[in-house]
Amino acid sequence: MAPLQPGDKFPSGVVFEHVKIENDNPKSAGMPYDYDASKEWANKKVVLFSVPGAFTPGCQGAHIPPILEKIDEVKSKADLVAIIGYNDGWVMCAWGKINGISDDKILFLSDSKTHFSRNHGWEAGVGDRNGRYAMVIDHGKVTYADVDMDFTQVTVSGVDPVLKSL
Repeated sequence: MAPLQPGDKFPSGVVFEHVKIENDNPKSAGMPYDYDASKEWANKKVVLFSVPGAFTPGCQGAHIPPILEKIDEVKSKADLVAIIGYNDGWVMCAWGKINGISDDKILFLSDSKTHFSRNHGWEAGVGDRNGRYAMVIDHGKVTYADVDMDFTQVTVSGVDPVLKSL
């Protein structure tokens, strides 16, 4: 399938794996559950960042820090911020905690086996990894979608281009 583009309807049946962040201890986590993004995001403005992998140099060193620095600005313009990666829900939960998230300020979701990225976004092209991209979904409609073709760089998938689109 082709990647989602501005003007497209966000598809039905999009489910991610989620382990809710309930404390700041990265060594403990709850059980994963299916997070129905199609349902949960239908009536919200959502900023979605996709990363090739938790704890990787580009993601941890270049992609996530600016998002964390500007999260209040992003949240002032959107109802929800989510970060997806191919890692399982426990790894994504621990990654959120390591980055100082102890609540649902940002959802760290697993795109297990890259189902969403393969079908509606972009893959990184290095095995089963998500591409580095960003989307804005406004009440079920995609209003921004762009990918960094070189997954080692953060340009159009970064927080600043997304903020300009909000």
